[in-house]
Amino acid sequence: MKKLNVAIVGATGAVGQQLLQGIEERNFPYKTLTMMASKRSAGKVISFQGQDYVVQETTENSFDGIDLAFFAGGPASRAFGRIAQKKGVVVIDNSSTFRLDDDVPLIVPEVNAHALEGHQGLIANPNCSTIIMAVALNPIYKYSKVKRVIVSTYQAVSGAGKEGIDELELQIKQLANKEEIEPNVFQYQIAYNLIPHIDVWMEENYTKEEMKMVYETQKIFGDKDMKITATTVRVPVFRSHSESIYLETEDSVPLDVVKDLFQQDPSIKLLDDPTNNIYPMPLTATDTDEVYVGRIRKDLYNNKALNLWVVSDQIRKGAATNTIQIGEELLKRNLI
Repeated sequence: MKKLNVAIVGATGAVGQQLLQGIEERNFPYKTLTMMASKRSAGKVISFQGQDYVVQETTENSFDGIDLAFFAGGPASRAFGRIAQKKGVVVIDNSSTFRLDDDVPLIVPEVNAHALEGHQGLIANPNCSTIIMAVALNPIYKYSKVKRVIVSTYQAVSGAGKEGIDELELQIKQLANKEEIEPNVFQYQIAYNLIPHIDVWMEENYTKEEMKMVYETQKIFGDKDMKITATTVRVPVFRSHSESIYLETEDSVPLDVVKDLFQQDPSIKLLDDPTNNIYPMPLTATDTDEVYVGRIRKDLYNNKALNLWVVSDQIRKGAATNTIQIGEELLKRNLI
C-alpha cells in the first residue's frame, strides 16, 4: 500500500493522541509524520514508535509536502482546513465546520464509503453520536428503509475533551472533601448529575448537538425524508457514549432477522441476553472500536418499530478510528 506524508493537526489533544494510537494499531502507511498544534502547544515533544517528534505550530505554511492531514477538530479546522485543501492536501476533518457543506462528503465508511468518489480534497468526519447511531442503523436500513428515529444520548464527559475529564475528576474529589464546586467546562456540576444540554441552543429549543444528529444522519444515508428527533444528555461517565434508539422501518422486520443482521456486521458486537444481564455498557465499549448493540425489543404498539440500546467509545469509533478508516478507504479506492 502506498505510503503518505501525514500530518496530525491537534496532535496533543485527546483525539490527536487517539489518532496516533490508531495509526500504530492499524499500521496506517505513512512515510513521514508531522505533529501540529496551537502556538500554546508548539515545542512539546511526542514520542511515537521509537521516534521523538517536536510539535509544530500550525500555520498557513505548515502543509507544504503533506499528502494527508488528519484534523483532530477545534479552531484549527476553520482556520486552516480550506487552506490545506487548496495546497493539494487531502484533509479529513473532525470538527463540525464543513460537515454540511455541499462539496464535502460526510463519511462513515461502513455506511457510505461510495460518497468518497469524486471528493475535492476535504472530507468530514461526522459527530461522534451520529457515527455511533449510523453504524447501528445501517444493517437495518439496508434491509428495510428507516423512516423515523427518536434517539436519546447519554454522553461521556470526554466528549468535551480532556477538560471535561479533568472537571469530573476534580468535582468527585471536591464532593468527597465537602468542598464548594464551581463548574467551568459544563453549565452545572456534572459529578453525580445529568445535564440535558450539549452545545448551543438552536431552533425550537433543540441544541446544536441534537440538530447535528438530525442533519448529519440524513446526509450520511442520503435520505432527507428520514425523520429524526434527538435529546442529548451529558452524564458523569468518563468515556463511551450510550444511546437509546427508537426506530420505525418501512416494513416490519422480525426480531430474529434484526439480530442476525447485527451478528453478520463486523463493525457491530451484539450483546443481547437480558435474562442473563448481558447488554452493552460504557465499561464494555471503552478502548474498543466496535459499536455494541443490545436490549433489542419490538415496540409494544407499532409492529414496524424497534428499540435498541447502543454504546461505543466516542473517542475511538466516534472520532479517531473513523477518521483513520476514511484514510484507509481513500487508499483502497486509489483516491489519494
